Amino acid sequence: MPHTLASLVNHTVLKLTVLAGEDRLDVPVRWAHASELIDPVPYMEGGELLLITALKLDAEDPETADRYVRRVAEAGVVGLGFAVGVNYEGVPEALVDAARRQHLPLLGVPRRTPFIAISKAVSAAVAADQYRAVTAGFEAQRELTRAALGAEGPAELLARLAAHLGGWAALYDASGAVVAAAPEWAARRAARLAEDVARLRERPAPASSVVSDTDGDDRVELQSLGTGRRARGVLAVGTAAPLGTAERYAVHSAVALLTLTTERSRALQDAEQRLGAAVLKMLLAGEPDHARAVAGRLYGGLLDAPFRMLVAEPVPAEDQASSAKLSTSPASSQLRSSRGDPQAQAGPPSPPGAGLAPVLDALADAMESAAARTGEAVLAVPDGGRLIVLVADGGAAADAGTAFAAATEARLGTQARPRGRNGRAGAGREGEGLAVGLSAPTGPMAAANAYRQAEQALSVARRRGRALVEHEDVAAGSVLPLLADDAVRAFADGLLRALREHDATGRGDLVASLRAWLARHGQWDAAAADLGVHRHTLRYRMRRVEEILGRSLDDADVRMELWLALKATSAQVGE
Repeated sequence: MPHTLASLVNHTVLKLTVLAGEDRLDVPVRWAHASELIDPVPYMEGGELLLITALKLDAEDPETADRYVRRVAEAGVVGLGFAVGVNYEGVPEALVDAARRQHLPLLGVPRRTPFIAISKAVSAAVAADQYRAVTAGFEAQRELTRAALGAEGPAELLARLAAHLGGWAALYDASGAVVAAAPEWAARRAARLAEDVARLRERPAPASSVVSDTDGDDRVELQSLGTGRRARGVLAVGTAAPLGTAERYAVHSAVALLTLTTERSRALQDAEQRLGAAVLKMLLAGEPDHARAVAGRLYGGLLDAPFRMLVAEPVPAEDQASSAKLSTSPASSQLRSSRGDPQAQAGPPSPPGAGLAPVLDALADAMESAAARTGEAVLAVPDGGRLIVLVADGGAAADAGTAFAAATEARLGTQARPRGRNGRAGAGREGEGLAVGLSAPTGPMAAANAYRQAEQALSVARRRGRALVEHEDVAAGSVLPLLADDAVRAFADGLLRALREHDATGRGDLVASLRAWLARHGQWDAAAADLGVHRHTLRYRMRRVEEILGRSLDDADVRMELWLALKATSAQVGE
C-alpha cells in the first residue's frame, strides 16, 4: 500500500496534528520535501508533502498566505507541514484559513520533531512499497513462467496474468486475430480493438500504446511481441486503473514469455522456407514421390488431399487497367523466369522477410495464422518480389487468403465485385495494392499445371485490376473484360475511325448499322427491323462500310475484328 498522509498522522513518533483538510488524508505521499522559498513550485513534481517554517513567508498576512497555498495546491502538493515554535509560536490563522479554502491538508509539526524524521519516514515507506512491488513482480514472473511451460501454454498464462492484474488479458496473432483471452468474455472486448492492434503491428517491435478512446470503462494497454522488424503478436491488458509497479513487472514478464513462445528462431524459419522451396521445386518438376519424402510431417499432410496454388505480388494502388501487362522486371525470381518450363522455375527461397512487400507479409501472416488455428499445413515460399503458397482446398488458409484480398480491395475504396467484373486492385499497407492468382484444386501430379493456372489468373488479375482472380474465373468468364487494354482500344479506334468520321458528317449511321447487322449474324431482315429501316437501305450501308474500310464483310476474320472493335469501344464510352 502507498504511504498516505493518514499513515504519517498515525505515526506515533512524529506526533503530527491535523489543522485543515481532514477529509483529504488518504492521498498518497510520493516524497517529503522542505523548502523556505517564497515560490517552491518550480522544484515540485506533484505528490509531495511540503515542509516549511515560514522563514521568508509572511504567513500571518491573509493575502500572502492565500496566494502561497493556492499556488502549491495547484502544483500538486498533497499537504503542508508547518513547524510550530520555530519562526511562529503557533500556526498562523491566515495560513489555516487559506488551507481550508483550498481543501489542502495542513499538518502541525511539533518543535521536537525534525523535518528529517518525517523525510525518513516517507522514504522508508516508499522503499517498503517498492520492495513489496518488486517481490510481487518476481512472484508473478515465477507464476507466469510455470503457466507458460504448462500444457495449456499461453491460455493459462493469460488467465494468471488477468488474475494478477484484476482485469483481463488477450493475445493476438501475427494477423491481428484474437487467439486467446481471459476471462472468456474478454475475447469480445479484445475484438473491438482490431484497428488499434493493426496500427501497433505496423510499428517495429517492441512497441506499446495506450488505447484512450475505448468502448469500455477500462484502461487498455497494447504490447507488441517479437524482436524483428515485424511483430509476431500483440498482448492486450485491460485494467480499471493505470498499472502499478507490481502490475508493470507482471506485464513485462508476460511479454517476454509470450515472445519466446510466438517468435520462432530465424534459423528455424529459414530452414522451413528452404524445405518448402525444395518441396515446391520437386512438385513442379513432376516428382511428387520425392516431394512427399522431403515434406515429411511438416508439409506431407498438405499433399494428401486436393490443394490450390496461390501466386501473389504487390501492384500500384491506382487503377490497374492502364498498366495491365505482364511483369518483366529483372527482379523477378526463378519461379517465373522460364514460364514455359515449370521444372526449372523453383529456386531457393529468399531470406525470411527479405524482398517481400509489406502487403505480402500481411497476406502470409493471415494465411499461416488461420492454418495454425485449425491445425492444417500451409506452404508459403517468398519468391523474390512475389509469394507462392500451397493451401488445402476449402481450408482455413485458403479462406483467409480470399478474405484478405477482399478486405484489401475494400480498403482501396472499391468493394470486391462479383466474378468477371472490372474493379480495382486491393490496397494493403502503405496504400500498396495486391494481385493474387489462385489455381483450381489439384493434386501433386498436376502441380506444374496448377502453377501455370495460378500465373494465368494472376495475369488476368493485373489486367482487370482485381485483387483476386481464380482460374475458374478465367475459364468460365467472358473474353470481353480482356479487351480493357490500351493497345486493344487503340486498334479498335483506328479500325472504326473512318466509319465514325463518316457518321459525323450526317450521311448515315454506319457504325450502328454494322453493329446491328453483326449482332443478327448477317440476317438482313432482322437487323433492318432492329434499325427501323428497309433491308435495301441496310444493304447499301454495308456496301459503304466495305468501300470505306476496304475490306470484305464476307471474310469471317474481318467480321470478328469489327465485332471485337465495336465491343471494345462500347465498353470504353459506356455504350
